[in-house]
Amino acid sequence: MSDSVLPRLRARSRSARPRAATLGLAVAAALALGGLVAPSAGAAAPSASTAAPSPTNPAAPDLGSAVTVFDPSMPVSQIQSTLDAFAAQQTDNEMGTARHAFLFAPGTYGTAAQPLQVKVGYYTEIAGLGASPGDVTINGKIEVYNRCLEGGGTSYCVALNNFWRTLSNLTLHIDGAGQDGCRASANFWAVSQAVSMRRVDISGSNLSLMDYCTAGPQYASGGFIADSRIPFTINGSQQQWFTRNSEVAGWSNGVWNAVFSGVVGAPTEAGWPNPPYTTLDRTPVSREKPYLFRDGQGRYAVRVPSAQRDSRGISWGAGMTPGRTVPLDHFFVATPATPVQEIDNQLARGRDLLLTPGVYDVDRSISVKRADTVVLGLGHATLTSVGGAVPLTVADVPGVVVAGVTIDAGTVESPALLRVGSRNGNSGAAHDAANDPTTLSDVYFRVGGPHIGKTDTALEVNSDDVLIDHTWVWRADHGLEPFTAGVSGDTDRWRTNTGRTGVVVNGDDVTATGLFVEHFQQHNVVWNGERGTTIFFQNELPYDPPTQADWDHDGIRGWAAYKVADDVRTHHLYGGGSYVYNRNNPSIHTENAFEVPQTPGVRLHHLLTVNLDAGTLDHVVNGVGAAADTSKVGVPVYVEDYPTP
Repeated sequence: MSDSVLPRLRARSRSARPRAATLGLAVAAALALGGLVAPSAGAAAPSASTAAPSPTNPAAPDLGSAVTVFDPSMPVSQIQSTLDAFAAQQTDNEMGTARHAFLFAPGTYGTAAQPLQVKVGYYTEIAGLGASPGDVTINGKIEVYNRCLEGGGTSYCVALNNFWRTLSNLTLHIDGAGQDGCRASANFWAVSQAVSMRRVDISGSNLSLMDYCTAGPQYASGGFIADSRIPFTINGSQQQWFTRNSEVAGWSNGVWNAVFSGVVGAPTEAGWPNPPYTTLDRTPVSREKPYLFRDGQGRYAVRVPSAQRDSRGISWGAGMTPGRTVPLDHFFVATPATPVQEIDNQLARGRDLLLTPGVYDVDRSISVKRADTVVLGLGHATLTSVGGAVPLTVADVPGVVVAGVTIDAGTVESPALLRVGSRNGNSGAAHDAANDPTTLSDVYFRVGGPHIGKTDTALEVNSDDVLIDHTWVWRADHGLEPFTAGVSGDTDRWRTNTGRTGVVVNGDDVTATGLFVEHFQQHNVVWNGERGTTIFFQNELPYDPPTQADWDHDGIRGWAAYKVADDVRTHHLYGGGSYVYNRNNPSIHTENAFEVPQTPGVRLHHLLTVNLDAGTLDHVVNGVGAAADTSKVGVPVYVEDYPTP
């Protein structure tokens, strides 16, 4: 298939209103594990009347009704049926409230005669509970297939909306026994934004980031792999992809923008943009995501990896990932029924926070004030703003780690959804943040989708030395929002589903590895701090400005996707792409995708723009680069370096 037809279909898929999914839950029977009772896999989030959890027992923690722990002594058929039931429920449940984490205790699952074949649906986490990936082995498959959006779920099959899934901390030996010839040819991981694969060791066959077995058009649009050892990988139709600190046996295809940082075996960027690979030998600042595990005595703990400088390859190749271990009894385990006041009280007493799966209504900020606090979400735990609250704030202290959390805007406008550091700027407090950066890993933001959302800014970073390690900041271009009768959905969304800026960085020495930001109504990213670095940036400009006047500002046609403030002297960006699709008004122009100060210390490497079928992006950066217009739909416009060396 030619890349030129890819964007037209992508835009159609993204704008399609998803079918409401049946929320009935079909999984039976609680599972017992060494004193830990794991309730049924499809259990709904606890009701508001559920009592707050008691102090955590590290040998038998109560992780709530939306966590299932499997033991290798269980029959494969029982595990398979449990996973299949939840996956079937989640196939089309893109805007639903069900969340779940399936955790595998150390051991081996599946055999050559009976491989375990896992399908991963929306808001699903699959993770091993070992101290290292080798402690949990699955013989079989862990897969995401295309989602078929038309013909009653039989046609127009794509992966463009395959969001919100997590796979981590296990070994997968690919075994397609029992599948047809095409399905047996690879492990299919056909995903797009807000999907992470971390700490996995995959062998036995190919890994494919597209589902080439479904009846097409088979397109996918972005994802993230870190700290993993992976086999030959078929990138296929993935428009963009970011791989960090991993080992890869081989790689095919790049489409528009494939970025590698600290990856052993990564393809060279020689010949860019054909193929369009951007390759950094080492990652300047990295920190792997915390993970829940069981020690040799069966006690639960969280491993918190240390920050690394100039790192390359996996963190677990020579033994346990460097870092510190925090016993689970140091965590306060919250459910969606836990009052925010109680969460804040527990944080103030020095406890870390574990958010079990579900949707949390947050009417006042959850405030993290202590250095080195860990906030870890399971199963895409989601904080939703109520009454204009900022759901999560982090003080200007070092070493805080927020991971595995999704933050949703509410129907009353919030000034921000996550604020790191004082709004008036970094306090200048003396601390060792450069070696112990506050880190955001797999933290996702959503403005609209399941309901109308409103925020001024989604992510606001005021502290210095912060690491943003994989985020998707999304003002929804489709969803289940109610619209005013008689007004077109897109036009009404522009007025009601409001998000001005996706990410604002005011702190110095902030690094972003995997920055996905889409559809905001002004600059999608504003970078005011000095010495900032972004490795991989993916953006779509908003689809829905009604008129050119609605989109213009200060005599400029449109808002750049990525704006570095005029007074910044040093900034680096590697591998950045911005796409335009003005479906409400195809006559709209945007002057530049990237706007940066013209100074020797600000350098951008490997930029591109793409027209997705409507509107015009006049230039790539600062008046440089040809127009991405409808004469070249789906054909990237590239700028190798700015300024030119």
